[in-house]
Amino acid sequence: MSNAAKNLVLTPKDETPSEPAVETHEAEMSASPAAVSFLLAGILTLLIFGALYFTSEVALPIIFAFVLHLLLHPAMRVLTKLHIPKSISALLIILVLSGALGVLGSTLSGPTAGWIAKAPESLPLLEERLSVFREPIDRVQKATKQVEKIAGDPAPEAREVVVKGPGLGSLLLSGTRNFVAGLVTTIVLLFFLLMSGDLFLRRLVEILPPLTDKKQAVEIAHEIQRNISGYLMTISLMNAAVGLATGVATYFCGLSDPILWGTLAFALNYVLIIGPLTGVGVLFLAGLLTFDTIWQALLPAGIYLAIHVIEGESITPLLLARRFTLNPVLVVLSLIFWYWMWGVAGALLAVPMFATFKIVCDRIGPLMALGHFLGGDGRA
Repeated sequence: MSNAAKNLVLTPKDETPSEPAVETHEAEMSASPAAVSFLLAGILTLLIFGALYFTSEVALPIIFAFVLHLLLHPAMRVLTKLHIPKSISALLIILVLSGALGVLGSTLSGPTAGWIAKAPESLPLLEERLSVFREPIDRVQKATKQVEKIAGDPAPEAREVVVKGPGLGSLLLSGTRNFVAGLVTTIVLLFFLLMSGDLFLRRLVEILPPLTDKKQAVEIAHEIQRNISGYLMTISLMNAAVGLATGVATYFCGLSDPILWGTLAFALNYVLIIGPLTGVGVLFLAGLLTFDTIWQALLPAGIYLAIHVIEGESITPLLLARRFTLNPVLVVLSLIFWYWMWGVAGALLAVPMFATFKIVCDRIGPLMALGHFLGGDGRA
């Protein structure tokens, strides 16, 4: 009986039922690498974003240094063509940039301090001027409270718990220390980036073994340098024009310190959507503190908004359409995401990083579909 049992176990009829299971297992194994790759890519992306979030004090100065390197690379190339040594050229560019920022800061420190000093005294005046908008809000609040009383019993009185945080002095000291450390890091790294030139690119190409990868890396780096540098130069020139127009407009409107408002418009225009809206609000508040009627107060903010609309909807898209186009919805989402990650600094870097990522996707075969998705319709 034992030999018969062994023969039954080894018969082909008993082996045939296991073949479909083997084929199914092989099919699952053949389909699993794509899913595993997708899962690993998602985990890697989350780890990168998490690292950038928790290391913002280190990552932000480094990224700002690379962006400033792209912005100042044309000036460095001009000085190099004049046979000026790279170290002297880099030092000269940084000194000119630092001197310009220092002069501008000292010029604006007085007007800025004056407006900040007037802020506590101006609160009653602002409340009086904004009473036109406050009355409808008060009516809505009263109606809401009446509905709450009718809907149910009032909630039991909660005990107030006060949590004391760090004082203003400690916050200012910590913020100043972090800002100075980040500024020094950016300047030092920017100096070495300008001085090294294409050394970073050459070393990257040397460690890529296949010749095709080397050519692709050179093409991607050159395109990023050309397009992002052109984008930053164009945006900076247009922002300077917006700042100049805003300063002239505020001067003729009778608003004091036009240089302050022009510089503010120049800086805020780097931050899409949030920056211009902030500029409109600040100019409206300054108008309320300066003029007697609300229509006069609205005039500087309205002119600034018109300047921004003309620049943002016609001139700048026309100049940038030949260089590259980006999906506007994704640009806004990128702005919101990086503002959540890094605040105002993230909003400043959102568009350059987004454009750089699109250029990389357009040059790598498996990512070309993603690059096409990130692009716009090509119309100015």
